[in-house]
Amino acid sequence: MRPTPLRVTPKEGTVREHPDNYDADLLLRLYDLRREAKLRQAREWFVREFQAGSLEEHRAQNPPGSERDAFFRMVVGYWDMVGSIVNHGLIKEEFFFENTGEFWVVWDRIRKWVPAARTTLKNPMMWHNLETLAGKYEAWMEKRAPEALAALRERLQKSTAKKGS
Repeated sequence: MRPTPLRVTPKEGTVREHPDNYDADLLLRLYDLRREAKLRQAREWFVREFQAGSLEEHRAQNPPGSERDAFFRMVVGYWDMVGSIVNHGLIKEEFFFENTGEFWVVWDRIRKWVPAARTTLKNPMMWHNLETLAGKYEAWMEKRAPEALAALRERLQKSTAKKGS
């Protein structure tokens, strides 16, 4: 693990214009976490196989205590935590967006049934950080590559459909 660099905090009320060494170090630490063997396996499973279209489907396909349920919680929990870091400004948002979009894939796979999960589990803040981050990313991408996310969604749906048949 790399030592944490000293960070000189700008005067209160000022906004950093460019990412600094702290942003780079944190981004690399987040990347290192993604490389952990179990999380890597969970991420691969999520992108290749997860396809629940509702909370009920999710629970049926990934029952509590199953490895798939653990994988789901690891992936969604990881990206929700990362969302909190980015949303609180601990890493420069644009710098983060330039380097990863995997979190958006995760959000896109669960977005339709998150409201039902929040209601059922009586937790209106469940995965809120991930949702907020994905919304910001969609706006950011819309300005830079308006058709990219729709094309990515289509590619992922085709690839998941092939695996399911």
